[in-house]
Amino acid sequence: MTLTHADRTRTPQRLWAVLAVLCAVLFLDGLDVSMVGVALPSIRAELGLSTTSLQWIVNGYVLGYGGLLLLGGRTADLLGRRRVFLVALGVFAAASLVGGLVDDGGLLIATRFVKGLAAAFTAPTALSILTTTFPQGPARNRALSVFSVFGASGYSCGLILGGLFTSVGWRWTFLIPVPLAVAALAAGIALIPRDRPAAEGGHDLAGAATLVGGMLLSVYAVVSAPERGWLHPATLGLAAAAVALLAAFLVVERRVPHPLIRLSILRAGSVVRANLSMVALFGSYLSFQFMMTLYLQDVLHWSPLRMALALLPAGLLVAFGSPFVGRLITRFGTAPLIAGAMLSMSLGYGWFLLTAGDAPHYAITTLPTMLLLGGGFAFGFSSIMAQATDGIADAEQGLASGLVQTSGQVGAALVLAVVTALVAAASPASRADFSQFHPGVNLVTGVAVVGLLLSLTPLVLRRR
Repeated sequence: MTLTHADRTRTPQRLWAVLAVLCAVLFLDGLDVSMVGVALPSIRAELGLSTTSLQWIVNGYVLGYGGLLLLGGRTADLLGRRRVFLVALGVFAAASLVGGLVDDGGLLIATRFVKGLAAAFTAPTALSILTTTFPQGPARNRALSVFSVFGASGYSCGLILGGLFTSVGWRWTFLIPVPLAVAALAAGIALIPRDRPAAEGGHDLAGAATLVGGMLLSVYAVVSAPERGWLHPATLGLAAAAVALLAAFLVVERRVPHPLIRLSILRAGSVVRANLSMVALFGSYLSFQFMMTLYLQDVLHWSPLRMALALLPAGLLVAFGSPFVGRLITRFGTAPLIAGAMLSMSLGYGWFLLTAGDAPHYAITTLPTMLLLGGGFAFGFSSIMAQATDGIADAEQGLASGLVQTSGQVGAALVLAVVTALVAAASPASRADFSQFHPGVNLVTGVAVVGLLLSLTPLVLRRR
């Protein structure tokens, strides 16, 4: 149940206390993602994973997150945001503990999938609690910018902590989030107000099954294709099954009385553009980070801490730049900011390609690239989230926020899978330089440029 206007007016401390809990969980998500990213080469060395298998440490999380994110948002709307948020946070803590104790690569990937599943419920629920607690306008924009700051801060802190703890043992990167998640769970129980499930509506189980199955099969087909082969019968069969399930989902959604997704929400051009922009933002950056992690540690033999410090400027820019985005959204709107963000991302990847050669110099190539990417992410994330939820009714905020985050995660999984295939195909056994990563950087640059062209469309039409 949404707080009334009187509640918002009389209890500002309570509102910001709730926001603090939501920010703590987002901080934890950012912390976990970056710490595990730093630890990837150490995990591969101890568990004997190939590069293709190593991507499952990332994509295992993304599969659980992206595949069930829409279900998480809808479940929060129907069962109550507080209940769903707290249960999922408890599952996240338990999966973190198990992940730090296992000795098998398959079991480790399974814990990452479960953590992604839990995040699929906490992430849209946290955002829908925020957007239904703070009224649309300057207050919500400010809250969204603060929310983004904590995600960026968690990512930045995770780089440093990941570098420090990976030097001791990669298992600590899984165990550190456990006490933090338990503390956030206790604070959430005390501070998040109880809400009521939706008065009307139902569980669209057929829609959930076909959508989740189709998305999981789509991502699995792509991430497993580099090992099997793109034309392998299993790959083609998975792709055909995914298409069939997604087509069945569209049919179901048009016929059930309470659909998981109100398909008419996609008639709004701004919502569609926001979702595609999130694909470009997350897909390009996550894949680029994966390549840089392997290059700096495996090829250049940098320590985990040195690698983390090399990537840190991007996270710092997001952390310090995001607080100003809310005011800029209020003044200029989301479209110009998203276009500027995608331009910055495109320039960052383009500069890297222009100056990298076979051995990128940090001061000339890597540092400017990370600054451009950090600036793009700082302006892009909050602006895209604001555009995706702008004008959406409170009852469907969970759906809208889940939809845009699903786009980012599934897009990231698909781009990373193709990037891994390109890197593996271009990896000569006798060379240890950056040349094997060039095809992957070409792809992420193209993804960012497509995002830029898409974001310019409404500005051009408005000018005309």
